[in-house]
This record gives sequence, C-alpha cells and structure tokens, in this order.
Amino acid sequence: MNTTRITILIACALIFSGCRVSKPGAIESEMAKGVKHKITVGGKNTPNPIPATPENIKDGQEHFGHHCGICHGLDGEATGVPFAQKMSPPIPSLSSADVQEYKDGQLKWIMENGINPSGMPSWKGILSDEEMWKLVNFMRHLPPKGSLGIPKVYKDEQEEHQHMHMHDKDAE
Repeated sequence: MNTTRITILIACALIFSGCRVSKPGAIESEMAKGVKHKITVGGKNTPNPIPATPENIKDGQEHFGHHCGICHGLDGEATGVPFAQKMSPPIPSLSSADVQEYKDGQLKWIMENGINPSGMPSWKGILSDEEMWKLVNFMRHLPPKGSLGIPKVYKDEQEEHQHMHMHDKDAE
C-alpha cells in the first residue's frame, strides 16, 4: 500500500516537473511569429478604409484610452500597467517591430477576434468597425513611451495604496 502511494507521488512529481512553463527560445519565438503573421491572423489583404487624419487618430486615441489602456497603457507601451510583464505571454509593446509589421487589416482582425491563449480579448460587438479602424490609425501613430502618463485606474490605485500606508504608519 505504501509502495503504491510512493510510486504515485514520484510519478506525479516527475510528470509535473516536466510541465514547467518556461520562456520560449529564439527559434520557437520566430516560428510562432511567422505562423501568426502569415497563417493564423486574418485580414492581411484588407486595407483600412478610414484615412489617418489628425481627427481620426485622435478619435482612435480616445477609444484606445477607454478600451485598451487598461492593459496596453495610454501609449501602447503598457506604461504604468503593473501586471504587463507578469502576463503569459507578456503584453507586447505596440510600437515594437513585431506588432507594427502586421498589416492594418491584421491589427483589426486581432481586435475583432482576440488572440488565444493570450489575454487579448475579442472586441467584436463592443466596438464598431469604424472605431477599430480608428484604433489601427492610432496604433500607427503611437506617442513616445511614458508621454501620456499612466491609466487613471492605476494612478488612483497608487494614490489609494500610499494613503493606506500613511494611515497604517499613523496608527503605529
């Protein structure tokens, strides 16, 4: 009986130790990038029908701050997003070559359909086509990293956290 339990425990330990999550290597990353860019992400041949005028880019920025900023920060660089690098996979910099190499239609397709198994949700039925195309325009004209500050929700949380610690110290 004890031998059976020990055997099961050892087998479980071996199985679970082989199932660790680790950062993919350079070859795996390049292969995944190629598959995403060329095969799995649709919309490659769909042009953006909304011109990238200053007004449309500004509209896209407003939608971005409201819908996307919680994860991507206000600047597309996840500035001020406390969990951005803790996600698996981490939230990408939207100004990175990996993201900017996507065609406009692919970026819209990602917004519409999301990316599984990442945390990128589908916005289909929440945002209109026009709003998504304006988001694409904004993503093509991202501001410098950190230039827009951090999303209000995280700024408020930081201030509340500091306020709580000040009260804790006062109580001591």
